[in-house]
Amino acid sequence: MSFGYNLQANGIRQHLIRWDGPDGAPQLLLIPGITSPAVTWGFIAERLAERFEVHVLDVRGRGLSETGDLDYTLDAMADDAIAVAEQMNNPIVMGHSMGARIAIRANARNAAPFAGYILVDPPMSGPNRRAYPAKWPWYGDSIVMAARGCSAEDMATFCPTWTPEQQALRAEWLHTCHWGAIRIAFDGFHTDDIHQDIPKIAKPARLVIAGGATVVDADDQAEVAELNPAIEQRTVAGAGHMIPWDDLDGFLAAVMDFTA
Repeated sequence: MSFGYNLQANGIRQHLIRWDGPDGAPQLLLIPGITSPAVTWGFIAERLAERFEVHVLDVRGRGLSETGDLDYTLDAMADDAIAVAEQMNNPIVMGHSMGARIAIRANARNAAPFAGYILVDPPMSGPNRRAYPAKWPWYGDSIVMAARGCSAEDMATFCPTWTPEQQALRAEWLHTCHWGAIRIAFDGFHTDDIHQDIPKIAKPARLVIAGGATVVDADDQAEVAELNPAIEQRTVAGAGHMIPWDDLDGFLAAVMDFTA
């Protein structure tokens, strides 16, 4: 059973969806990727709730959180995560893709509210580094299409490996992703330096890698190990960047035993 709720944090309305876990379960603050409203993580969150009390955040400019004329930089999103976590009970933060970059930057800005970090396939692009593998039109064109109204069959053009149910959910919710917010975040993949923040992670942390993608490649894994040897690394073999969509059981095997 899940329910949505709103709170004021970092000066804006933040919307989250909660799945209760077992009695006394550790809290998990889940921060999705660049165009993933919280509701799209429902099928994953209900499984995570077998161990955690799960709170999935609609990142500003997405889903039911505040949108419009806001600051959509990485620092602003990191401050959101900090402010939300301060109203929780020392949660573990799990970030996927952009959400993992948010978690890394949030730790650098204020680690106090967090118990630990599960960093799922964060884009390792940045200044003077290789570009993020996905191209802007995949995001921009699909958002424009969704804003006009589109079907699951239309969305299949962009997400051909997803199930019809997943395509339908994305078709329903992608229009809530503010075009400007997504453009700023995408550009930030190439201008924000998260590598400088990786050595600052002193609490338990795990890097979860999509073995079938190139977002975190072998060189990146070696660099993370050099920058912060304490960060544990797990690979989900064969899975693409959207790991739970490709291999939910493999994803759960890589994250469910994390403790902090």
